[in-house]
Amino acid sequence: MRARLAVGRVYRRCGCRDQQRHQLGSHCPRLTIEPSHGTWTFAFELPPAVPGGHNRTVRRGGFPTEADARDALRRYQAGRTLGVNVDPNQTVADYLTTWLAAKELTLKPTTWVRYRDYVIKDLIPALGAVRLDDLAYEHLLAYARGQLAAGRGRSTLWHILATLSSALGEAKRTHRLPANVARPTIIPRPHSEERVIWTVAQVVTFLQYCRRADPKFADLIELIVCTGLRKGEALALHWHDVLLHPALIYVRWTLSAIDNNQLCMTTPKTAASRQWVALSPRARQLLLRLRKDADRPALDGFVFHHDDGSPLRPEYVLNHFHQLARAAGLPDCTVHDLRHFAVTTALDEGVEMTIVSKTARHSTYSTTANVYAHLTRKAARQAVDAIANALKREERRRNRRRRTKGTSGQQPTQRQTVYGNAA
Repeated sequence: MRARLAVGRVYRRCGCRDQQRHQLGSHCPRLTIEPSHGTWTFAFELPPAVPGGHNRTVRRGGFPTEADARDALRRYQAGRTLGVNVDPNQTVADYLTTWLAAKELTLKPTTWVRYRDYVIKDLIPALGAVRLDDLAYEHLLAYARGQLAAGRGRSTLWHILATLSSALGEAKRTHRLPANVARPTIIPRPHSEERVIWTVAQVVTFLQYCRRADPKFADLIELIVCTGLRKGEALALHWHDVLLHPALIYVRWTLSAIDNNQLCMTTPKTAASRQWVALSPRARQLLLRLRKDADRPALDGFVFHHDDGSPLRPEYVLNHFHQLARAAGLPDCTVHDLRHFAVTTALDEGVEMTIVSKTARHSTYSTTANVYAHLTRKAARQAVDAIANALKREERRRNRRRRTKGTSGQQPTQRQTVYGNAA
């Protein structure tokens, strides 16, 4: 009943047992007389896991036909050649667990923790029991509908499905799956909520209030406002990255908190973010004052820190900022929105977007244009005013031409009259 292959084999077996309750497997006599009895299995020989060890045999069964078992064996063989696990019995949970472990070596800790939470808390409980090869668009559609019906936020659900799409996309790239069933997306990416960007007057109001309530915290906020640094970049700033005479600071690190608990230093958001930032005279004077007031040990550590020299925690900075903003009577805003304030203020003041993009350290110029163009009311007014002015200029030009033609048409008649009288 066994059909040998060059590598591996397929055979039919069943779950019947003898009088001693031993499973008959491929030796059941019914297999020779009943073509529909039992199911098909493939076996594949693997080399020893360690030198000098024994060969290992991988068996996968439950296939309804010999063709199905042979096809699964061929896929498994091809996967082994490429170094990919093409186990037909691999579940979504098994695959996501393996994928997550591999991603821990390449992702930033904060990003990996977010992926981990989506996988363990959402994807595996809902879809983990499904065989990876059987996962279909319908599974994801049913999951999305169930989550929305239970009141799950669309933004959170989109991020969960995006994590799954990333995992399945890698399975497609490594030829583990023929397609990524999470593409196209089940739900569109939710639009970002309109940001509350403080005006210049509101920022000054906050800084003046903060100077009285918490001067050290005001220094941190003012540096973010003057340079457009991200919160984590400002918190990770060390004195050896501050060059006051060229009036520059180098952004080398960002401070993050894993699970709002464990602090870690990681590289900035993008490769373009790891760059120098110019200091205005106001920002330079601020840092000069901080350096003058700092003692010698502090000059080897963080620019902004607690009294014991430890860095400020991102969660504390955010919460303290909200408390001070409410106390100052200002609308809700986040620390990161101060970066948006810096960019939009520069644009409103007439700085070219290419220069602003470089100062903000965006990876591409289009990022600046897409994110901030709609926030700049002055630029928007300039755009529509430019259109109106162009129309007005053309209308004036045509009116002048029309008047000129009218005048030139009467002149020959007058000249003829004069010449006639002269004659």
